[in-house]
Amino acid sequence: MMSLFLKVFEPDDAERLYALTDASRSYLREWLPWVDGTVDAEDTKSFIAFCQKQQASNNGFNSGIWFKGELVGCIGYHSIDWANKKTSIGYWLGESFQGNGIMSRSCRRLVDYALNELGLNRVEIRCGSGNLKSRAIPEKLGFLNEGLIRQNEWIYDRFIDHYVYGMLKEDWNR
Repeated sequence: MMSLFLKVFEPDDAERLYALTDASRSYLREWLPWVDGTVDAEDTKSFIAFCQKQQASNNGFNSGIWFKGELVGCIGYHSIDWANKKTSIGYWLGESFQGNGIMSRSCRRLVDYALNELGLNRVEIRCGSGNLKSRAIPEKLGFLNEGLIRQNEWIYDRFIDHYVYGMLKEDWNR
């Protein structure tokens, strides 16, 4: 068995994904606005149904990150702008799975797939300015920090700034 692989979510993954979300709830809540709205496995089933529609319409996908046979996180394309040949990647990892290189490898695969297999020209990653672990991923992969968007997202009780990281096809394949 491969120790790390990505698999598009299926309805049968809802219980596992909800359990992972619930186990890391306080950790994830600091940076992700949807956590409080995920109160049971039915909410997760609705998310998976949305993901399936997104993939069926060729507008991106979300997949589970599986490490040593266990669901440990989520990664995917928010949407795909085919006219402008670009996408953005979102990701999260359960708190207890940090520090194993899992997200760097998963993100590298999605960037490579977007630029070399889908024929896109640009991949973007936006991270909360204070989310140092999330920011480390695009920085490690050689993305260019293209700037700061002030007060870009409302997270429960405050606005957070986002750094925008970009990778172009011409820079990725060097």
